[in-house]
Amino acid sequence: MNLTIHYTFLPHNDADASLAFYRDTLGFELRNDVGYGGMRWLTMGPPDQPGTSVVLEPPAADPGITEDERRIITEMMAKGTYARLVLGTPDLDGTFDKVQASGAEVVQEPTDQPYGVRDCAFRDPAGNLIRINEVR
Repeated sequence: MNLTIHYTFLPHNDADASLAFYRDTLGFELRNDVGYGGMRWLTMGPPDQPGTSVVLEPPAADPGITEDERRIITEMMAKGTYARLVLGTPDLDGTFDKVQASGAEVVQEPTDQPYGVRDCAFRDPAGNLIRINEVR
């Protein structure tokens, strides 16, 4: 098989704040901005990787989930335990400095992990955990 990652989904609770974070802080490009029924989906990705995208979606847009599930999703987002994304960069310290300067919530400064990865972590405006690994 020859598979690639095409889309992955992360929830957002403020499309404009998420757009600013992923575009202005992480340098992603906006590929699609779709509104429907008072909700908004943003498709974004690294400019040099046109085939890989992150879709930022309303967290409870799926009509198949219950009100209790919507409440749980919202609570988990607020705690930062619902969703995560792992990115890679050859310049972890420079990337950390830029993201930190944007005012993003720092979860972990650059650290050498015991399992062989050097990384850092932030939360996006919706509370999603964004880990950034150093790619050597």
